[in-house]
Amino acid sequence: MRRRDFLTALVGTALLAKTNAQQPRPVIGFLHQGALPPPSLKAAFRKGLIEVGISDGLDIRIEDRAADGKYDQLPALAADLVNRKVAVIAAELLPAALAAKAATQSIPIVFLSGSDPIRSGLVSSINRPTSNVTGIAFMFTRLGAKNLELLRALVPQATVIAALANPINPNAVPQINDLQAAARALGLQLVTLGASNDAELESVFPTLSQQQIGALIVIADGYLISRQDRLVDLANRLAVPTIYPLRQYAVAGGLLSYGAKLPDAFRQCGNYVGNILNGAKPADLPILQPETYELVINLKTAKQLGITVSPNLLALADEVIE
Repeated sequence: MRRRDFLTALVGTALLAKTNAQQPRPVIGFLHQGALPPPSLKAAFRKGLIEVGISDGLDIRIEDRAADGKYDQLPALAADLVNRKVAVIAAELLPAALAAKAATQSIPIVFLSGSDPIRSGLVSSINRPTSNVTGIAFMFTRLGAKNLELLRALVPQATVIAALANPINPNAVPQINDLQAAARALGLQLVTLGASNDAELESVFPTLSQQQIGALIVIADGYLISRQDRLVDLANRLAVPTIYPLRQYAVAGGLLSYGAKLPDAFRQCGNYVGNILNGAKPADLPILQPETYELVINLKTAKQLGITVSPNLLALADEVIE
């Protein structure tokens, strides 16, 4: 190759590399209604991206915004992501998803939500979502009967059961309604308690003793999840048999949990976000729902509380922590 041709080719290669280097990487905005998720769930989301050919750090950037249970901050956090012109918004749990949907009708949104997405107003169809919204629905609102059946198998003497919800979460009402209907069918009395901040949370547990509550159901909510360790400590200290919505509570010392496999959901969310970055439209991605739920029993905590777990209940468990 002549020297002039070589220099021309060299300059062209350098200019192309400079142009590619200057091209901004797409940004994924991740909006959380509670605290930032633990590293294991972040890793599951990134795994979902990798499965469809997207590498965090090389192909995209992720910007997190967390309301830490202060749901009135979600509209401003969602607007910030929209103003930054992110390519996709991932929204963790219903209040975050509703805030994202209110903030934009053009940027694709992939939600993680425990509610029925049609009833909550996120989409109008499961198989073919409309507009710019799709996602993964855990359907916690359908688990009330199973939660009560599990508690009755664990503490058959409990006839009065409390449900702890965050009253400012729009997902609380359908979950409470589901539990009320299931409690009536089983001949149980359900008492509803609310906590949306730390002061209210601390006041809930003395109430349980005063009203002679036999067991407790903790409803899925971003604020309550962010106070997981405190919840578990209070329930165990007062020896209140408690069922939680996610495995991570049982791992932290909670008595038992029943709900969706959260790492799978975060991985699926990563898949959907990656597919959209690869050109898919939200309307072409049907709402995903869990095919199975997992029951986790912390046998060590049961022994500390003086509770005997029957062999039949142990046989139903997907995981027993000893």
